[in-house]
Amino acid sequence: MSKRIIFIIALLAFAAFEGFYYTKNLKRTAADIDYQKAFLHSNKIFALVLPDKAEFAGEEAPLGLYYVREGLDRELMVNTYWHSSTMLMLKKSNRYFHIIVPILKKNNIPEDFKYLALIESGLSNVSSPAGAAGFWQFIPGTAKNFGLEISDQVDERYHVEKATEAACKLLRGSYNKYGSWTLAAAAYNVGEGRISKELEKQKASSYYDLYLPEETMRYVYRIIALKLLYEHPTEYGYFIRKKDLYPPIPTYNLSIDSTITNLPVFAKSMNINYRLLKEFNPWLRSDKLLNPSKKKYTLKLPEKGFEDFDKLLDEIENAEQIFNDTITAGSLPK
Repeated sequence: MSKRIIFIIALLAFAAFEGFYYTKNLKRTAADIDYQKAFLHSNKIFALVLPDKAEFAGEEAPLGLYYVREGLDRELMVNTYWHSSTMLMLKKSNRYFHIIVPILKKNNIPEDFKYLALIESGLSNVSSPAGAAGFWQFIPGTAKNFGLEISDQVDERYHVEKATEAACKLLRGSYNKYGSWTLAAAAYNVGEGRISKELEKQKASSYYDLYLPEETMRYVYRIIALKLLYEHPTEYGYFIRKKDLYPPIPTYNLSIDSTITNLPVFAKSMNINYRLLKEFNPWLRSDKLLNPSKKKYTLKLPEKGFEDFDKLLDEIENAEQIFNDTITAGSLPK
């Protein structure tokens, strides 16, 4: 067979292969197009419409500045589309804000600072790699400076009421120093020393004018974003019935000034299990409470029958109503 014939045969074979591949590829592309159409029909993600005004603790954010507007847009977008985390925070806020808010008011701290606790910890008793702990994320040194006890058996950073009182003292001190609640919030994140240094260095007087570490530059925007999501959840797609929020659990206080050598046994004597004792008193960091100095502690214990969800549900007014519905007058989206 001549080279010419061999070349012609090879060329025809290649052409046949190309034709087969092209036809197969056309069929695959058609399927992809149908799939893409279905995807576009069922999956729509919209850019958020920012409010005309936004403020924190009575101080308006200058949304006319592009970087302020984009800073808020970023945090609102991140938290709006981080569905599971934001939904959980909204649910938990119903259980804990009624504890935090009265303490803020008593100490003349703007109510908006409840959102600072929300972004610090998600209202969970978490600890950070830097050693911060509790709802308000105190590091040990700062906690002790503001009167919180920390030992092998007790860590009051995990005591919601006492830690909130300590946070109020810290925030009030920062506000007295700067005359600005936004700067007080920034100082809570990065420390007064850094804020004072940057104000002087940059010849600035406003949080919104400062160049700071990225976390701190995002900090107030994130607080405002969570405030918007909490106050107007339906405007950002969160339709939560009141009965879906985590209900406050009725409790009573028990004062003790003696040693408890075995907390699991003590819990059983109070007709609860050890888990519940620790859940309502997370500041107890051991399975015993030695108290040779007879210091007075207050334990929080759940009232009898608290575990009956139907009973808790009966206490909710308008349980089927959508939480903080500001756009649909209580009806579900169509």
